[in-house]
Amino acid sequence: MYRIQKYNFTCITAAILAVVMLCFVSCKGKVASNESLVQSRDSIPGLHAWDVSTVISDSGITRFRLNTPEWVIYDKPADPYWHFPKGLHFDRFDENLDVFASVDADSAFYYNQKEFWVLIGNVKSMNLDGERFETDLLYVDRKADRIYTDHKMKITQSDKIINGVGFESNQRLSKYTILNPTGIIPIDEEEQE
Repeated sequence: MYRIQKYNFTCITAAILAVVMLCFVSCKGKVASNESLVQSRDSIPGLHAWDVSTVISDSGITRFRLNTPEWVIYDKPADPYWHFPKGLHFDRFDENLDVFASVDADSAFYYNQKEFWVLIGNVKSMNLDGERFETDLLYVDRKADRIYTDHKMKITQSDKIINGVGFESNQRLSKYTILNPTGIIPIDEEEQE
């Protein structure tokens, strides 16, 4: 009787070991495929928010007011960035909290370390003097205090519309140059009314 119990115990142990080994072998393929998904953490957003309305400060001073339907923050790439895939509107404030520039775009990227914006699609901006700037691609380099594009630009002033290709300005949009003007169209005051 002792031998039968020992035999049953050995058979049960062998059966359990076989089942465990079978599980490890069958799971091996699934683990490898899941590992490839986790390897690129830099392509997974650290934050994803919807219907955002916020102010952004620098050194305790409010600099921007930002509104966007969707904000995605990628914080793990070598060059971290924010993405606004469904557009954004922001106002830039001066030291007295007066809006000196506003910007709208269909999509945008902001690279944190470079302090660099890329505004894409129906980019519209307005400066303190009421001049409107329109283009389809605009770069804003905050560190260099420079806004520029090599695309078409339309500037609407109170008395004329200036068209051209290529544009450079300071961040306040107060000192700017159209690199290749293509035309100036006077605005008739009667047509405006």
